[in-house]
Amino acid sequence: MRTEPRTARRAALVAALLALLLGFVSAPTAVSAPPASAASPAPTAAAAAGTTFRNPLNSGPDPYTTYWNGAYYLTTTQGGSIRMWRSPSLSTLLSADPVTVWTDTDTSRNRDIWAPEFFRFGDRWYLYYTADDGIDEHHRLYVLESERDDPAGPYRFKAKLTPPNHASDFAIDPSVFQHNGRLYLAYSGLNPYQHNGLNIAPMSNPYTVSGDAVALDADGGCPEVREGPEFLNRNGRTWMTYSTCDTGKPDYQVWMMSLPNGADPLLPRAWTQHSGPVFSRADDRGVHGPGHHAFFRSPDGTEDWIVYHAKTTSAYTYTDRTTRAQKITWNADGSPNLGRPLALGATQDLPSGDPGSGGHWINDDGRSSGDGTVAYTGTWNSGTGCAAQCFWGDDHWSDRAGTTAAFTFTGTRVALLSVRDTGNGIAALSIDGGTEQRVDFYGAIRTGESVQYLSPRLPYGRHTLRVRVTGEHNAASQGGFVSVDRAEVYTE
Repeated sequence: MRTEPRTARRAALVAALLALLLGFVSAPTAVSAPPASAASPAPTAAAAAGTTFRNPLNSGPDPYTTYWNGAYYLTTTQGGSIRMWRSPSLSTLLSADPVTVWTDTDTSRNRDIWAPEFFRFGDRWYLYYTADDGIDEHHRLYVLESERDDPAGPYRFKAKLTPPNHASDFAIDPSVFQHNGRLYLAYSGLNPYQHNGLNIAPMSNPYTVSGDAVALDADGGCPEVREGPEFLNRNGRTWMTYSTCDTGKPDYQVWMMSLPNGADPLLPRAWTQHSGPVFSRADDRGVHGPGHHAFFRSPDGTEDWIVYHAKTTSAYTYTDRTTRAQKITWNADGSPNLGRPLALGATQDLPSGDPGSGGHWINDDGRSSGDGTVAYTGTWNSGTGCAAQCFWGDDHWSDRAGTTAAFTFTGTRVALLSVRDTGNGIAALSIDGGTEQRVDFYGAIRTGESVQYLSPRLPYGRHTLRVRVTGEHNAASQGGFVSVDRAEVYTE
């Protein structure tokens, strides 16, 4: 379930405050940018210039992406609308500007819009999603149809998807798959095994359910949820991966079933359950609750990739679920190998055929994979107490009003990522000496490498992003600290 918790979690806040205090392990000093050799070696500039990327791709959860006609298209859960991001490179999805492709005036289905996915059939695109009237139990499944051959629409409402035996039942996370030349709807909803359990129904076309849904009794390590079914067909089988456990938990994870080609998806006994999770938390990398995923192909069609959401905190929370991607492989027995989730900020090679962008990163200690650096004025703390929650395991922080950090870079746009925390305050950010924008670095739960700021688009050239500590904080925060971790520079 994705409903937000209604009460503060006292234990999580105490833990977050403790983590904040533990992070302050270095004595405050007046800091200027250290030399690049001050820490472990960074990737070479040649390896990083335009051929790599780092997560996150987006600040939203429940991602779905595909590459089509020269661009990646991405959707995530936005709540009141469906928005789509488009970019020629995976490395620039974070800096892409969203387009709203759907809003609805029908009050029975214009609230809590979750988990949109889009598929091309013929020369039209069909966008599947779940929505309600503001009451969670009223979530139902819907599909839109594009007016032209474009994933970004425009779209028109096409149909409500209602298996006859589940017409009035809670249902979320629709996806579709083809098997033996026929089309099927898969979703999570009421069944004899879970409130959020896996169901499959036949379809006569992309917008019409043509028979009753059947329930699958899927394993999952946790009793409460089986959701977000996704499909791969290769090596003589259809592989269905799905997420289990409450998505607010750090143990949210991916499990798998499979079906031989030629078998009937509507016969539960035809599905083979695979033992244990195939994608799960990696505490040593600061990755918690990886799941609600999808698969896409590289631009040249030679690689398979997973896109998913995960968190940087082990706290029970529905916030901090950000979109990430990494390449998958295939096992000798023909099954997909999803690997282990990589740390947020790990540098990866772009998908094969991805043109790249020439972008690069700047770390808080002055290292950069391109043309960029950072300089400090005033008194700052620095240290490695944030560990896996920070890029390269370190960051700078200060609550002294008037202290500054200045990122100088060559490019067209810059994103600033760092820790949100219960003791963080308000910074004033400006580009090239222009008007300051106030940004609140506070978070009710400590989370790492959060996107704090994305600059406007700039003329290509040399620019400076200045971060000024104001010493101020909102009423919920315990302090006025501002954290500096990494910047992502774009050159599109």
